[in-house]
Order: sequence, then C-alpha cells, then structure tokens
Amino acid sequence: MAILRLLIIGLFLLNPAYSLDADDADSEESIEVSAEPVAGFERSNPSRRRFGDLEFRGGLVLTSTSSSFGGFSALLIQQDGSHFIALSDQGFWLRGRIIYEGDRPAAIADAMMARVLNAEGKPSARLDTESMTGDRGTIYVGIERLNQILKYEYGKKGFLAPGEPILIPPGIKDLPFNQGLEALVFVPEGFALGGTLVAFSEWGLNEAGDLEGFLVGGPSPGAFSVKRIDGYAISDAALLPDGDILILERKYTPQTGVAMRIRRLPQAAIRPGATVDGPTVIEADSRFMIDNMEALSVHCTASGATVLTLLSDDNFSRLQKTILLQFTLLKGGTRRPPPGAKP
Repeated sequence: MAILRLLIIGLFLLNPAYSLDADDADSEESIEVSAEPVAGFERSNPSRRRFGDLEFRGGLVLTSTSSSFGGFSALLIQQDGSHFIALSDQGFWLRGRIIYEGDRPAAIADAMMARVLNAEGKPSARLDTESMTGDRGTIYVGIERLNQILKYEYGKKGFLAPGEPILIPPGIKDLPFNQGLEALVFVPEGFALGGTLVAFSEWGLNEAGDLEGFLVGGPSPGAFSVKRIDGYAISDAALLPDGDILILERKYTPQTGVAMRIRRLPQAAIRPGATVDGPTVIEADSRFMIDNMEALSVHCTASGATVLTLLSDDNFSRLQKTILLQFTLLKGGTRRPPPGAKP
C-alpha cells in the first residue's frame, strides 16, 4: 500500500534483510518457511470463531531467513486448497503448499522463490507487481507503478515465463503513480462478464471521489467505479463461486493503526459507467490478528465449502508480520466455479 509504505520507508532502509538486487535473483531458490499458528482471530477472545458470515479456520505467522521473502501483495490458492502461488511487490514469485491439520493451516512446504521476468525474459527491479489473477494456465499480473498488465504462460513455462504486455484502456495509464492497479479478477466463461479482466485501482479516484475500476476485454469493456467508504483503499479482489466479487480493502492511520475490510460486489452491478457498492463481509482493526492485508484468494473444498485465504504484506519491516488467515464463507458460496477459474 502506497500510504503505509511511505510512512515506514525509513525502517526498510535500516533492515539488512531487505534487498532490491535483481542481478543474482533470476533462478529458482528453495527456501524454508517457518509457521507459527495463530491461536485466534480476535486477540482478546481467541476462542471466538464466528465473524459475521465468516468462520475462522486458522492462521499462520510466516517467517523465512531468505532475504527475498516478504512484501506479498497477491495470492492464488489452487483448487486443491493446498498448492499456492504468491507474488511479492518486489517482483518475486513464491510457490508452495499449505499443510493442514484437519481444516486448520499448520505449515508451509515445498517453498520456492524466483524473480518475475519482464517481456525480455529478464528480471527487473522496476516490476512493482501488486496484483494477479489466473485463467487456467495463464496468470495476469498488474504492475502498479508502470500501470501495465503482463500475461504469463505459467502453466507452460512456470517461473521462466516472460511477461507479455496486453492491451489496456487509456484510463489505466492515467492512474496516479504508486496508487494504480492493486487488484485483478479474471471472470471465466459462464458468467455475464465471462472473458473479462476486472481491474481495480488502489487509490485512483474519479471526479466523485470513488475508486476507479476497469473492464478489460470481454463482452462490455469500459470503466466503472467502486463506492469509496470511510477512507479505505482497495488491496485485492477475488471471484466467488456464484460470480460475485470480493474486494479486500485496508487503511492505516497513526492514531488507529491498520484496518481491513472485505466487501461483496454483485457481478450483475458491474458494468461500464456504474458505481458499484456491496455489503461488508468482515471489518477488522488492530484488536484482531491482522497486519497490512494485501492479498485475497478463494477456493472451494471437496465438500463444497468456500474458503477465503488472506495474506499480509510486511513491507520488509521488523515491526510487521507476514500473516496468512483462512475463513469459511457461511452464506452465498456453495456453487463451484466453472472449470478454469484458477490456474
């Protein structure tokens, strides 16, 4: 998040683990990730499990000795609920596997990291990789500071896939520096917006002061907006089984600390020229086990439950944490997504 990043940039420079060196980071690195269980979501009442329409499954505080580990801003949980791909805003891929004890996340295994490659197939420190979404074996990545979307044939080439720029609306290029594309959702065929990339800006505002969004490709390309409420900015988004879109939002003030919120946007309301709003699924502040929550992914279990996984961006700061949280959605999440909703 641009605002939070500026507030603690001095801490990054004092952190010896923080690295921007891309020259020696173009090969895969096997890393060890340690996981400390999160006892409960509400700090003062760790036994509480129900939070509105969500039920807390569990969480992990993740650490690693790798200097590349941290800054995670996007996440894709594959449909087995275990294998995942995460994206650092410093241009690193992370893939691995969540190990469960029952329904509770317990550990991370098989973790590998590598530099995200540009269109020339080379690592670049200029890739402020803030968002991603998947369509079968293809991954689309939003580059915030360059206001660009790159397409990766990850299913064919894995970490070695170069980023192919795709055609984007002019409005994306006009988004504010370091406050541009923060969330991407690919809508698969079978929905009204099938074949569309839905792109959300972090803090790009229209004349009414609402957050700018874009429909890229698909049956009805164009611009729309999301109602801005209480100073929140968008940090990620994910598609629900019924086609609605969840947006993850967060804000930070020195007085109140960090907060997060998830809203549910009806897909039927998203169209060019519309201003979209939706009900709050959950809202949490420093009384809860959160940090700078940047990433959101949705998957369905074998029993048909819809699971939300969130991941925080620690900004490579000793004062912050990489936290993984999982919740089960108790309402409106029973239908399976069409084939190919995730890579």
